[in-house]
Amino acid sequence: MKAYALYLHIPFCAIKCSYCAFNTYANQESLIPAFVAALCNEIRFVGAGQAIRTVYFGGGTPSVLSPEQFRQIMTACRQAFAIDPAAEITAEVNPNDATPAYLAALRALGVNRLSLGMQSAHEPELRLMARDHGLGGVQRAVEAARAAGFTNLSLDLIFGWPGQTLRAWQESVSAALALHPDHLSMYALELEPGTAITRQVERGRLILPDDDLTAEMYDWADQAVTAAGLPQYEISNWARPGTECAHNLIYWDHGEYIGVGAGAHGYAAGLRYETVKPIQRYIALAAGQTERRPFPLTAAVETWEAIDPPTQMMENLFTGLRRVKTGVNDAEFTARFGQSLDSVYGQQIERLIRRGLLVRVDGWLRLTPAARLISNAVFRELMP
Repeated sequence: MKAYALYLHIPFCAIKCSYCAFNTYANQESLIPAFVAALCNEIRFVGAGQAIRTVYFGGGTPSVLSPEQFRQIMTACRQAFAIDPAAEITAEVNPNDATPAYLAALRALGVNRLSLGMQSAHEPELRLMARDHGLGGVQRAVEAARAAGFTNLSLDLIFGWPGQTLRAWQESVSAALALHPDHLSMYALELEPGTAITRQVERGRLILPDDDLTAEMYDWADQAVTAAGLPQYEISNWARPGTECAHNLIYWDHGEYIGVGAGAHGYAAGLRYETVKPIQRYIALAAGQTERRPFPLTAAVETWEAIDPPTQMMENLFTGLRRVKTGVNDAEFTARFGQSLDSVYGQQIERLIRRGLLVRVDGWLRLTPAARLISNAVFRELMP
């Protein structure tokens, strides 16, 4: 039986971070009970015993949910799907929500991986991000997570922030490593349209570090984190061997995943789809569903499209190249699509190899270290 990843989008936040472009809403907590009921109903109508390898609670801030609300959702998932007993089950948690009692309750419900949004060790940067915690809150959250029995703990950091110096970034990475995480996600700031930070940069109120400094931050962090025992396995991710994020690896392997919740994305049965974004509209549609639709669609799905073979090949190439230690295997690509990499992308690949941005190693095509921070530009050049 084909196994899927399951993504649940929880769109609530106490405060909207200044860099966030995800489908999230602040000051809507009164809608959470109705949202949870609607989400459980959507799960019932999309689930038909499909095998599930990973479960991921993302957002938003999933830790706005109470343990009882997590229990309701997990119960609905287990009734609708065949969740692997060894499945990785991740919850994104705000450090200020990570009390010992709360984390112990999540662990008892089967959550076995935590992702904590640390972002920075410096108060001025955290204020600029509109984060509601400090380094002390992260330290307490990590301590509570370990006490609750979590052995797979990830921290997020952001670099390339306006006004950020190399030394400040080094201090944030060092502070994160001092907490002995099993996994680190380190993202370069992206100016997404419509975010508060983008508006300030566009108006000249904030200045981003130049590209050379951002590249130096990335290279230094890679060396420091790898030396600490967390080798890089994806463009923005480092982990102790055996604690790589299984859920995200499904994405990067171009696997199929079911998305539920307001503004969730999914890709299954040859369809890419997105559920409605406004919370109240989502509640009305998901809660009101009474008949099953063709998998993977539900009443809350707003848009969908069939993915044709050329698009599948292109996406397989792009997601595979994100896995920096492996890349894309030509034999596997050919077996999957009936065409070799060179028959489809040969000219672009050779041009990028000559420029030192791609390399071939024993049948694998990979990004070079120089290409990792400019991967989106490389991907654009690979497009036919």
